[in-house]
Amino acid sequence: MDLEKEFDLEHLLFKQRRCRSCGKTKDLITDFYRTRKGRVTPSAYAYECKECTVDRVIKNRKRSDNANWTYPDW
Repeated sequence: MDLEKEFDLEHLLFKQRRCRSCGKTKDLITDFYRTRKGRVTPSAYAYECKECTVDRVIKNRKRSDNANWTYPDW
């Protein structure tokens, strides 16, 4: 009896996950960042999708004071 042939990696992983931020159900492997290297379990992936993560980082990015700086006109 060969267990490797009966069980595939897809049986061990959840294929979809619901994003905590937007509430949409998306593909686990392609739409979520992997947070723990070396693991292949579903807990190794983030609970926030890639799109929501990028939006959150852009929204919370520290603004530079130099962005509005202009050369003094003497």
